[in-house]
Amino acid sequence: MNILQIASLLIVLAAGFGTVNYFFLRLPSSIGILLVALATSLAMLGIDLALADFALADQIRSLVLGIDFSDALLEGMLGLLLFAGALHVKLSDLRAQWPVVLLMATLGVGISTAIAGLGFAWITGMPLLVALVFGALISPTDPVAVLGVLREANLRRSLETTIAGESLFNDGVGYVVYLVLVGIAFGATAGHGSGEETNQLAAAAQLFAQEALGGAVLGLVLGYLVFRVMRRIDDPSLEVLITLALAFGGYELSVALHVSAPIMAVCAGLLIGDIGARHGMSEKTRDYVETFWHLIDEILNAVLFLLIGLEVFAVQLEPNYFAAAALAIVLALVARLGAVALPLLILKPFRDFGPGTLPIMTWGGLKGGISVALALSLPEGEWKPLILTATYAVVIFSILVQGLTVGKLAAKVGREPDLV
Repeated sequence: MNILQIASLLIVLAAGFGTVNYFFLRLPSSIGILLVALATSLAMLGIDLALADFALADQIRSLVLGIDFSDALLEGMLGLLLFAGALHVKLSDLRAQWPVVLLMATLGVGISTAIAGLGFAWITGMPLLVALVFGALISPTDPVAVLGVLREANLRRSLETTIAGESLFNDGVGYVVYLVLVGIAFGATAGHGSGEETNQLAAAAQLFAQEALGGAVLGLVLGYLVFRVMRRIDDPSLEVLITLALAFGGYELSVALHVSAPIMAVCAGLLIGDIGARHGMSEKTRDYVETFWHLIDEILNAVLFLLIGLEVFAVQLEPNYFAAAALAIVLALVARLGAVALPLLILKPFRDFGPGTLPIMTWGGLKGGISVALALSLPEGEWKPLILTATYAVVIFSILVQGLTVGKLAAKVGREPDLV
């Protein structure tokens, strides 16, 4: 199938599964599409298992594997989704929460990576460096999943801004940490001396600085240049096209310059969504831009969650992996708790937090397509199938269980006047 046929099939399936959800399940749209896609996929696997000669699962598996989920997300949809998400986070709100967001997106990712990596190495017996790669790919909260659920949860504004801001930034930071650890874990060879290990660490630190800081600087520079151009234009359709060019072109430029494309997309989106909207767009243009990017966000969300549900065909459902996958779910929650608790503890002497901040941020730290994409992009090896299975289990639990209950949790423990 060519790319147009694949895109057509995905949109048809997303629309069909979304319709089923609308009439029967009544769940939030993206979660409903994922659940229907997952149920359909498992049903097909069951039919194929019962009718050995049917070969339905093999046909669908070859189709799903023909769609490079990692490239489709990391090199395609992610830039648009992050840009769209950042457009709706106001810098004025983010400025008030920046200490929490900064610590959660940096120290929190490190803590979660360490806890999840150490725990997974202990559970499975895999090498520590390889397990830390699992910790890195499972640590970022997925902005696509998080922002979708936030629309339904009715959280306090300050808490919503903190969770949204953290998910946008720790996604980029987590991706950089993942790249660094993959380079060390899979690029290392036996017999390294201490000097070579020192060089590896220095190179890793340089890569992190280049990717993270370079992505932020590029995003702000491109966002500012586009803002200056839009100030001189009053043509809503053209200005929408310019924002689309910024999201697409900026992402590809980041890849070419070897800086973090996700961080670039977030920084550019924040600047355009706040300063650009207030000082560079007419009211009509703002309506056009917001409506366009809202539709892009909704459509890509639907397709992404559909793909997550179908990716069960890419996972090796080996019975001996199930126990490790179940323990990985618990481990991911413990790692998330540590990633939230320590930054809050550090900041507690300097500011007050509203009720329920710790449980809501812990339970609301959803994992999503980015973790699956990173797991799929791992180099082939003996541990990849287990990492992929555990990652998929964590993501499905996170979206279906945490995503459907975080609103009720917020209503129970977090409904008091905002204290920050």
